[in-house]
Amino acid sequence: MISPHSERKATRVQAPPPSGPPAWDGPPPPTHNPLQRTARERVRELPAKVSIRWRLTLTYSGLFLVAAGVLLFSIYLIVGSAIDEAWLPLDLTDLGLDPRDELQAQLQWKAAQQYAVRSARETLVRSSILALVGVGILAVILGYFVADRALRPVAKMNTTARKLSDSNLAHQRIDLQGPDDELKELADTFDDMLTRLNVAFDTQRRFVANASHELRTPLTINRTVLEIALSDPEASEDLKALGRTLLEVNARNEKLIEGLLLLARSERELAVRKPLDVKDVARTAVEQVAPFAAEHGVTLTTDLVSAPTVGDPVLLERSVSNLLENAVKYNIPENGKVWLRTGMVDGALVVQVANTGQHVPAYEVNSLFEPFRRLHADRVDSAKGAGLGLSIVRAVVQAHGGNVTAVPRDGGGLVVTIRLPSR
Repeated sequence: MISPHSERKATRVQAPPPSGPPAWDGPPPPTHNPLQRTARERVRELPAKVSIRWRLTLTYSGLFLVAAGVLLFSIYLIVGSAIDEAWLPLDLTDLGLDPRDELQAQLQWKAAQQYAVRSARETLVRSSILALVGVGILAVILGYFVADRALRPVAKMNTTARKLSDSNLAHQRIDLQGPDDELKELADTFDDMLTRLNVAFDTQRRFVANASHELRTPLTINRTVLEIALSDPEASEDLKALGRTLLEVNARNEKLIEGLLLLARSERELAVRKPLDVKDVARTAVEQVAPFAAEHGVTLTTDLVSAPTVGDPVLLERSVSNLLENAVKYNIPENGKVWLRTGMVDGALVVQVANTGQHVPAYEVNSLFEPFRRLHADRVDSAKGAGLGLSIVRAVVQAHGGNVTAVPRDGGGLVVTIRLPSR
């Protein structure tokens, strides 16, 4: 966690850490002790760790070696049978030998036959082992290239899928060429799905553009008319009070529409990616929210450490501003405090906002990130906002490949932590 030292020289306020168990949402921390697994469980997990290319390679090589082994075993049997059949019987009848000498000669001849068969088979086994080793190496190499060629269409589909975004969805297709087989059918189905997705994205873009125009225009006209009416010196006090009320409602509707449009834009893929330092983004957000915090009597304390990343600076600035505005709005009535910290923790970029405030039940925290949700308030009660601030924060952070979590703070309030990948 980032050490909470204030940038102010006069006072150094210590920001309290989150309470309760750590809300770990990334890989296991360095002190994490994994459960001990048995040898059988580790063996069972091996297939899941081997890629499909190597699984196909090992399958091809294994089948090839089994076939070669069966062939060599057949040759092993055939060699013995061939020698037995080609070995001529010993005929000693014309030599006039003693029966005992003739029996001895027959036994020696039979022993020579068995030795020839055994010697031929042993030589064949030794040669076969060397041949199987060479064939096995060759089978692995050939099997890898065969598997690579078989998976080449899948690799092309994977490459195309990685390049897809809402900006090139209209013209980016796999367009796989080749025989009309299962992979070709899969690629064509994927292309059809991309066409349908393009229609859906195009419809969404048109809706957001139309909504931006159609919803903002009448609200702008209403605000102008109300401001003109309030500037009339002959207007009665009742009319001015009604006008001011309607202006507040109109302003809230404008913020609601702006938040909805920003939420829709944040949930799409980032159109802008540039190197930036979250320290600068957070400083700009603090400058924007500082008057609002002073108006509510909230002390804003910062500890900004450099944290480079790549992303959309406007969206990231808006997300930090939303966290700060929420921390100010939902604070205690007097002597409220808000702490903002940025930096690098365990190789990840971290932005953390903590505030004093009312007690937040742990089971209510996750629901606060849903649209139109506020603590202890329904959709109608909107005195402090529309309930889109944290939803926009989550959408922006997820679009940047990060995550955002919140935990209740001891004494009341929340500690919200954003984690983003570093540059």
